[in-house]
Amino acid sequence: MWRKVSLNILDMIENNRFNFNTIGLFTTDNWKMVGFYRDIMGFETDWNGKDPNVMLRMGDMWLIFFPRSEFERMTGQEYGYPRGLNGTVELAFHVASFKRVDEEYARVTAAGAVSVFPPRTMPWGQRTCYVADPEGNLIEIHSFTED
Repeated sequence: MWRKVSLNILDMIENNRFNFNTIGLFTTDNWKMVGFYRDIMGFETDWNGKDPNVMLRMGDMWLIFFPRSEFERMTGQEYGYPRGLNGTVELAFHVASFKRVDEEYARVTAAGAVSVFPPRTMPWGQRTCYVADPEGNLIEIHSFTED
């Protein structure tokens, strides 16, 4: 079954019927999250500060926010949300080199990102680090290119 699904997804991508380009986060504080991802991580947005739906863009990738309370009201359901650091998913940012991993880690933590895992070179040849956004979502900054 999985192989057939994978082939269908590849067919969709090749025929421009399927494009994965957006990550959505259900938020508790859009203002904090927009400030973090716009001012620290470098996303662009034209959010007016009022609408519940926030769209941020970096290159071809979109990050969208929608308040948890609004989503529950919209769907008529209650959901469980992680508390503290959220180990369910990560947002990964690739940089050009090992040196850039260290520089970006220093920059984002100085700007307010919470340090989770300082830069280290892993046995498989990747330099990586983790920080957390204001709501505890994990962000990886990494590279496979030595300086």
